[in-house]
Amino acid sequence: MDERKAFLKEMIAKRGYALDYHQVLVAEDLPFMRALDGLLEAAYTNPRRLDRKTKELLFTAILTVLGAGKEHIQGHIKVAAREGATKEEVLEVLELCVLPAGVPRFMLGYEAWKECFPVQRVEVE
Repeated sequence: MDERKAFLKEMIAKRGYALDYHQVLVAEDLPFMRALDGLLEAAYTNPRRLDRKTKELLFTAILTVLGAGKEHIQGHIKVAAREGATKEEVLEVLELCVLPAGVPRFMLGYEAWKECFPVQRVEVE
């Protein structure tokens, strides 16, 4: 189990988060998780042409359009914020999702966003 914990700690250090499925796959099928992590490193965590903030904003939009779970979307919103994205930038990225995916998918990202940042409301009496 020490090898598995060390791998998960390294993964968290590179990504900035670990989801439940990461933890389960590391425990249940480490060879598969190592292979998946290698692909993710090549496409996502290793520095290439796009900076990490841009990649996180893209992941946020893509996951929203695909209808991913709120926890998954929030993981990328939080890393985007740590990488310098403002709440307004993240919201604008989510608003772009309305055009290709519609309001129901936008609402998935919006709900995730709303829990990651303090928001204001206008209320009418």
